[in-house]
Amino acid sequence: MPNRKLMPDVIKDQQLVCLPPEASVRDAAVLMAERRVAALLVTQDRPKGGRSLKGIFTERDLAARVVAAGRDPATTRLAEVMTASPDTLGPDAHAYEALDLMERHHYRHLPITADGESDGTVMGIVSIRDLFAVVRAHLEDEIRDREAFIFGSNYSASAPP
Repeated sequence: MPNRKLMPDVIKDQQLVCLPPEASVRDAAVLMAERRVAALLVTQDRPKGGRSLKGIFTERDLAARVVAAGRDPATTRLAEVMTASPDTLGPDAHAYEALDLMERHHYRHLPITADGESDGTVMGIVSIRDLFAVVRAHLEDEIRDREAFIFGSNYSASAPP
């Protein structure tokens, strides 16, 4: 995992799930259910192309800020309940940076923007599940290397002639 960059090593060919700030929470919940995702990016189209990140809306936001607060999902706008200006990283950031940030701040989704700025052009989103897969693959590689060393394959010491 040491040198794996967020893009393209951790995520690639990602289909972004985005809605504008004026969309309703109900629209967000329906889209999240259809796409089977736990978070979506709240974005605004830029005049010259691309999308500017405005916030992130997650299942936790839905539960805590809408359902538990007794708000009507049909009339509540994402702008009212999203996490505005979320932390972000750039595509060249390493997986361990994302993992560290997510662990320190207790969130499970982290937007990736072109310049790593919270209002930057959206490029993707990394989840704790994506990072878990990277850590798991790294640990499996480590185990394979150690077994090869211990049991002699690829590392055999031959007797001198």
